[in-house]
Amino acid sequence: MHAITIPEPGGPEALVWDEVPDPVPGEGEVLVEVVASAVNRADVLQRQGFYNPPPGASPYPGLECSGRIAALGPGVSGRAVGDEVCALLAGGGYAEKVAVPAGQLLPVPEGVDLVQAAALPEVACTVWSNVFMISHLRPGETLLVHGGSSGIGTMAIQLAKAVGATVAVTAGSKEKLERCAELGADILINYREQDFVAEIEQATEGAGADVILDNMGAKYLDRNVRSLAVNGRLAIIGMQGGVKAELNIGLLLGKRAAISATSLRARPLGEKASIVAAVREHVWPLLAAGHVRPVVDRELPMSDAGAAHRVVEESGHVGKVLLVVR
Repeated sequence: MHAITIPEPGGPEALVWDEVPDPVPGEGEVLVEVVASAVNRADVLQRQGFYNPPPGASPYPGLECSGRIAALGPGVSGRAVGDEVCALLAGGGYAEKVAVPAGQLLPVPEGVDLVQAAALPEVACTVWSNVFMISHLRPGETLLVHGGSSGIGTMAIQLAKAVGATVAVTAGSKEKLERCAELGADILINYREQDFVAEIEQATEGAGADVILDNMGAKYLDRNVRSLAVNGRLAIIGMQGGVKAELNIGLLLGKRAAISATSLRARPLGEKASIVAAVREHVWPLLAAGHVRPVVDRELPMSDAGAAHRVVEESGHVGKVLLVVR
């Protein structure tokens, strides 16, 4: 088969479409013939040499894919060759085939085509696990999403609206904010021109955000805590703004607030399977009903993954950039 390899870390040109050995499904795994994958920030970090796959994972980038089951490994039941699926991966999505633990497979939702299903597993699992399973967003509460026009952001807006929450977003342009509004965002904040702390305070009449989904890390830590409501929950899922910052514990105590920080890729298989099962139970019916949809900016050939990485690094996209096997 062919896969995107990284002979040496570097820029987008470091991604090489090359012939590699076919994967063999192990105990409890299935072999998926990949139709499409999606670009995530973690893939960019891996290409740059900053985010190696966890032990035992495929060395190739790609944290999600869609395709058809080509073979079943030992101990797999309830699956059949030819089933159309999408999958959460620890790596290996940028390839023509990938071995996947059966617990990380999802059926392609009704009303979603097979290619666009590749845009769903990573964002749905990230948002559901952080915003709902950990931070327990409830109807009537306010969610602040940083990077509202990203793949994560576009899914978070839709899921929060589906459960009856108010959604505030930050984004870097009028055009991106307009796209967020089309998805249901209520409070639109241009982080280049506005102070999100002041905007959240005004929009909530001083109450603050009940849940904040943050991809920036250190750069936003203090302002995020100041933006939280009493009993608020800050979920950190990224470090685009650095890894070290000073935390005002007194302010956190005064608000009786909580901070969680998670990553999905290196979690144990059992935890991933539980998240995937929860997503199938709670998110897949919303997709089938048309209340939530994948947001895809563009589709590019997988062999041209470098061009897709340039798009993501320039942050000119809304939603997901897909890589299609052609």
